[in-house]
Amino acid sequence: MDVLWQKESATVGEVAEALPKALDLAYNTVLTTVRILEQKGYVRHTKEGRAFVYHPVVDRQTASRSEIGRLANRFFGNSRELLVLHILQDESMDRDELQRLRQLIDEAAGGEQ
Repeated sequence: MDVLWQKESATVGEVAEALPKALDLAYNTVLTTVRILEQKGYVRHTKEGRAFVYHPVVDRQTASRSEIGRLANRFFGNSRELLVLHILQDESMDRDELQRLRQLIDEAAGGEQ
């Protein structure tokens, strides 16, 4: 999705080319992923000559919220609270990240403590 958001439209080959080389993804892997994104309603395609050109139809924030909802539903019984608790228990989070999360929670709550 990042590639499509940046380019605004691209073929599967162009998406594959724009991905980091370290990922070493095969064309068919990228094609499968783009088709899944289309099934989920995140992208659509138009036909230009023999190629399908894919276009994002949702913005980053909408897609992120949708996927977070799916993640919460699938692994945490549709509880965003359990999802957040799981993230907070991640041992790789450092003190600065936790402080930033605390600030964001306070802001989301309207500054209430």
